Amino acid sequence: MNFYMAPMEGITNHIYRQAYLHHFGQIDRYFMPFISSLGLNYKEIRDIAPENNQGMDIVPQILTNHADIFLGLTEMFKDLGYREVNLNIGCPSGTVTAKGRGSGFLRFLPELEAFLDEIFEKSVLPVSVKTRIGYEAEEEWPAILELLTRYPMTELIIHPRLRKDLYKGPVRPHLYEMAERRMAAPTEEQSAEFEDLRDKEEMAYGEARQKISPLCYNGDVYTVEDYQTVCNRFPNTDRVMLGRGLIANPGLAGELKGEAPMTRGQLEGFLDELFGGYRGIIPEDKNILYRLLEVWTYLARSFPEGDKLLKKIRKSKSLAEYRSVVAAAVSEWEMI
Repeated sequence: MNFYMAPMEGITNHIYRQAYLHHFGQIDRYFMPFISSLGLNYKEIRDIAPENNQGMDIVPQILTNHADIFLGLTEMFKDLGYREVNLNIGCPSGTVTAKGRGSGFLRFLPELEAFLDEIFEKSVLPVSVKTRIGYEAEEEWPAILELLTRYPMTELIIHPRLRKDLYKGPVRPHLYEMAERRMAAPTEEQSAEFEDLRDKEEMAYGEARQKISPLCYNGDVYTVEDYQTVCNRFPNTDRVMLGRGLIANPGLAGELKGEAPMTRGQLEGFLDELFGGYRGIIPEDKNILYRLLEVWTYLARSFPEGDKLLKKIRKSKSLAEYRSVVAAAVSEWEMI
């Protein structure tokens, strides 16, 4: 099984990714938070800089509904040395979907089809796709899936929620199963092509068979038990993307690989590097605290009385006060 770090805006930036790599490192592939414009700001330029992403298999993510922007960004990423890009048609944020981007694009299938036709024809880099299973209703998924399976994407990452579910509604595993059945089995036309190629040339057959994109599951994997449920229900899936569960427990990917849970030393080192990284690039203390608080919104769940700890961190008025609160919590920490 391959494990991916989900792109989480405001959290999994290059500071977080590097700190995670140095102290845990069990993630096989990292996805950057999305870029949506050719006019990158300083923060985005810093985040995608190759020198800030050494030592990891990393994929930039693009969020747009304009093919010219997507293609311009793929040119830029190629020039920077990246080997693949990811298209985001899954983000449920209201500010994103109101503009017909992210999962908002799923409402406009003819426009999405025209967009996909152009980017898959012209992109200078291979493209993977991250999607939700619809905007308002489950009944949308068959048409979305049928459209997506027409394109030679490197992989299809599915978060089996609707846009309206945001992150609190239930995952819908039966719709992921639909995709697994569809993607694991070629169409009749593909089967005929494969059999013809198998008879003629083994290499050509292998290349053609790879056009059926592998699937990646994303959604509500917080524990080893959650992961086992995914493995049991989706036996043809060999990759899982971890988001909020990984931020809450940075040792999660290691546990899923059969390693021991994270230690206090790992946690201390990770938090120290995270603190130092932000302090090195953000001049205002209040903005450093804000960035750290975003991480602790999830990480506090791995602490006894995490809600109380989160309140103390929110009330911290200085970096020194923050450090004191965190040091006390970590010194008493036991994995829950």
